[in-house]
Amino acid sequence: MRTLPELLASVGSLVGTPAPFTPDNAPEHPRDLFFDWFAAAIAAGVAEPHAMTLSTVDAEGLPDARVLILKGVTEDGAWTFAGSEQSTKGVQLGARPVAALTFHWKEQIRSIRVRGTVTQVPAPAARRDFLARGLAARTVALSAQQSSQLTDPGGFTRALSVARQQLEEEPETVPEVWRVWQVVPASVEFWQGQPDRNHLRLQYVRSGSGWERHRLQP
Repeated sequence: MRTLPELLASVGSLVGTPAPFTPDNAPEHPRDLFFDWFAAAIAAGVAEPHAMTLSTVDAEGLPDARVLILKGVTEDGAWTFAGSEQSTKGVQLGARPVAALTFHWKEQIRSIRVRGTVTQVPAPAARRDFLARGLAARTVALSAQQSSQLTDPGGFTRALSVARQQLEEEPETVPEVWRVWQVVPASVEFWQGQPDRNHLRLQYVRSGSGWERHRLQP
């Protein structure tokens, strides 16, 4: 059996095709460059380009991370996502409302990093988000205490059946704990990898009501 170091050495890196990127021609707002890159990712066939890693910090200062789906980017340039206030991420965001988002599109050797403070959007937006989800997703969200220990699988299966029946009878049902959060960025970095490792990095840093742009070394 091969060892882990042998397996790691056998795997290639930066195996995608670099997308064209001229940092000096980047728009003034990171939101606009994100839109451009996201559209290019879809056109290039990147798998699930809306998947992102959400990194948070718990009350003791320990970092945590999970992958979830981007819900949108506001006109003001805040990145949004949703979930239960009772989930691990919800509890952590309640204690320390800061977060980082990371997108990685290996097909184009691209990454985007968003860092900032987190706020909740108004309840009507959270309601719209929940009702727009498929029946299966709403069923699980209504019946589960996300991330809590599963001590009774049979009981959870029964809870799913009850939740599904409730949604079929009352399709406008929305859990009181459902939330939509937004990351208001302090900085956004766009990373375009290169096979020769001379990577192109552009960082946006919030400055007053606008943005400063800086090239970063590879």
